[in-house]
Parts: sequence; C-alpha cells; structure tokens
Amino acid sequence: MVRRLLTDNGIDPASVVGTGIGGRITREDVLNVLDARGGHAAAPPGEHPAPQEASSVSVESRPSSMAAVPASSDRVVPFSNVRRRTAEHMVRSKSTSPHAFIASEVDFENVERVRKAEGARFRAEEGFSLTYLPFVARASVEALREFPHLNASVAEDSLIVHQQINLGIAVDLDFEGLIVPVVHRAEEVTLRGVARRIRDLADRARTRQLVADDISGGTFSITNDGPFGTYFTVPIINQPQVAILATDGVKRRPVVITQPDGSESIAIHSVGVLGMSWDHRAVDGAYVSSFLARVADLLNTRDWAAEL
Repeated sequence: MVRRLLTDNGIDPASVVGTGIGGRITREDVLNVLDARGGHAAAPPGEHPAPQEASSVSVESRPSSMAAVPASSDRVVPFSNVRRRTAEHMVRSKSTSPHAFIASEVDFENVERVRKAEGARFRAEEGFSLTYLPFVARASVEALREFPHLNASVAEDSLIVHQQINLGIAVDLDFEGLIVPVVHRAEEVTLRGVARRIRDLADRARTRQLVADDISGGTFSITNDGPFGTYFTVPIINQPQVAILATDGVKRRPVVITQPDGSESIAIHSVGVLGMSWDHRAVDGAYVSSFLARVADLLNTRDWAAEL
C-alpha cells in the first residue's frame, strides 16, 4: 500500500524521511509529504482512501544522511571543529560505558556562611568571586581518597586506580562545544589554590590559550551548570574516566534540621543537588551513593575558612 501510494503520487522514496522501525516509510510519512506540498493522496483505482495503516516500505537506497532533510526555509549550520569533536567524544563515551546515574540533595549552608564571611576579602585579593564550585571540587578530591575506584579508568577486564587526582573541569566554549582542562595533582592544593587553578584554566580555555598539558591526564571530572540555575544534570562520562560529577544551582529552601537535643525545626538553608554519572563496569550504586554522602558531609562540616 505504501509503495503504491508513493508511485501513484510521483514521490521519490529517497525524498521521504521514514519514521517507522529501521527508518521504514509509513503511510503517514507519505501523507505528511503530500500535506507539505498542499496536495492530496491519489486513491488507487476503485478504492477510497483507507484509514492510517501500519504497513511500511524499506528504502535501502536512501542514505542515512537523509534522516534530517532540511526544508527550503531551514538554515543549515555546519558543525565547527570543536562541536564535531565534542559530538564524537560524547557518542564514543555512550557506546563504551554502561552509564548509570545517582543524585543527592546537599545542604550548602556551611559553605554559604563561609562565602558570606570571606567573599568580599577573597574577591579583593584574588580578583574574582568565590563560587560554590571550588568547595565541591575540594570536597570531591577529599572524598576520592576514601573512594579511589572513582578516580580510575577501565582497561579491558581491569580497573586502573590512579594515585594522583587530576581533576577535569568542563568549560563551555561560547555554546560551540566543551573542553575539559585539568587541575593536576588536585590533592596537593587548598580551597584557595583550587579556586585559582579553576579560574585560570577556564579563562585560558575561553581565550584559546590552553596548551596540550592543560587538557591531558584527567582522572575525574566535574561539570558545573549551577550558574544557569539548573536543578540537576545527567552528564556523560569523560572517557577514559569512570565517573563525572555534576553540580547544579544552589537556592534558599526550607529544610528540617535536627537540634542538639534531638528535636526538629525548620530553617532556611542553601540547598543544591549533586549528581554523578558512572561506569557500571567499574563500581556499583552503593559505592557511588557512599561517595556522594561523603562529599555532602564534607561540604556541611569542614572548616573551609581555614583553607582561605
């Protein structure tokens, strides 16, 4: 029926985008083409138009590039080199690692108090604002000491656990793609040191001044959509690493807190979500959940002012 509909209306099968299984052309696809032309389907001799059918026809000669044929009014935007490389890297990652995801709500009130108390002095001394990202980065580095299988890579049927923590920070390049410069030996620097290195790498990434060493050797990555006010992000693993942490928007929300005497009360705290995508070949959910709980505990209890 579909093949005859194409023939009777003079439609080249190669010009039709098939939405059926395996790219097969359905009757609805042909009717959509006719609607776009302002025409009507020609009914076969002696027949009246029938209701929509599930029958379809395979057009093997149609190239895969026809999957998104632009209309005459569409604008074709060729991928830039960085966009193409980002796309290739993401597709390769999804085909390599069995991705899994866990998210946890985190109380940032301890961090917020330090930012309010030290923020003005920090900005005067460093020339940029003290954001949440360096705190998350430092807490992650400390937690990775206790959960080293997340600072690792998969090699065939083995897990290579890295001794150094080389922290990749995803940087957006004016919406054209991503690059992940690396804070090498992040376990050796304080909160202020991490903030400085992240700022330096991000600035040089956006001005195209990174060198090869700046983007090599990463062992664990963080992507930060928090400045855009996101709720939670499901990131794609940066191969050959086994995990990537996403930090999202932090907002003031009512929370239940437990007093020293065990009673409960409601307070307004700064709260955000941390999410992690991980390679299920390397670890399981309990390991990742424990890691996120440790990061949350560090953010909520550590004396961060001492590192500033």
